[in-house]
Amino acid sequence: MQLEDLLLASEDLTDFLQQFVRSTARHLAGDADDLWCSITLLRGAAAATVVASHRRAAALDEVQYAFEGGPCLSAADRHRVVLLADTRTDRQWPAYSRAAAEHGVRSVLAVPFELEDRARAALNVYSGALRQFDARTTAAVEREVELASRALRLALRLARHRETQTDLAAAMASRTTIDMAIGLVMARQGCTQDDAVALLTAASNHRNVKLRDVAAELVAAANDGPTSTHFNPSVPPAPRPRPAPSPAGGSVV
Repeated sequence: MQLEDLLLASEDLTDFLQQFVRSTARHLAGDADDLWCSITLLRGAAAATVVASHRRAAALDEVQYAFEGGPCLSAADRHRVVLLADTRTDRQWPAYSRAAAEHGVRSVLAVPFELEDRARAALNVYSGALRQFDARTTAAVEREVELASRALRLALRLARHRETQTDLAAAMASRTTIDMAIGLVMARQGCTQDDAVALLTAASNHRNVKLRDVAAELVAAANDGPTSTHFNPSVPPAPRPRPAPSPAGGSVV
C-alpha cells in the first residue's frame, strides 16, 4: 500500500504511524522475526515512543531513554541519520550498546523525520542481525521516512486548518450569543450598550463563569430553553426604531 493510500485509510495520525511502522518492519524483516520499528518524539528534553511495531521495540526505546543517549535520540535531536552496525563493538554509547546487546539487538538504524514547527522525531529500526543495514537498505528507509514526513506535514496542516475553522465558528457563535444577551439587558434595564456589557461582565466575575456562558444562560432563559445561534453575513441587522417626532418638533419619550 502506498503511503498516501495508507494515510487516507487511517482513522487518525496515530493509526497512520502505527500502520507505517508495522509495514516498514515487515518489509525490512522479510521472513525474519527479529526486526522491530518504533517512532520516538522529542518534546523539549523529554522523549516518548509514539508507536511501535512490537512491544520489544517500545522496550528498547525505554532502555535508550534510561541512558539518555543513543541512536534514535541523536537522530531526532541532531536531525541526522545514525547507524549502529554492531552493538558489541560500539564506542559512542557503550553503556547503551551493551544493554541493547543483552536484549538481543545487534544493529540499530535511526532516521529523522522532516517535520515543521521545530517538531523532532525519528524512526528507530532494531535488528537482531549484525550489520543489518547496508547502504542500499539505509537509503530505502530514508526514502520511506521522507515520504511519510510529507504525508505527516500535509495531515498536520489539514488538522490545524480544521481546528482553526472550528475555533472560528465557536467564536462567532459565542459573539452572537453575547450580542443577544447585551440586547436583552439593554431592553430590560433601559441602559446603554456599555452599561449592559459592564453588568454582564460583573456577573461573570462574581460567579467566576465565562462571559459567553452567562450570556447563553440569559438568552436561554429569555427563550424558555436553549437557543441555537446562527451567523448569516448576508442578512443585515434589523434597524433600531427611531423615536417619532412630537408636533412641537421634539421627541416622544
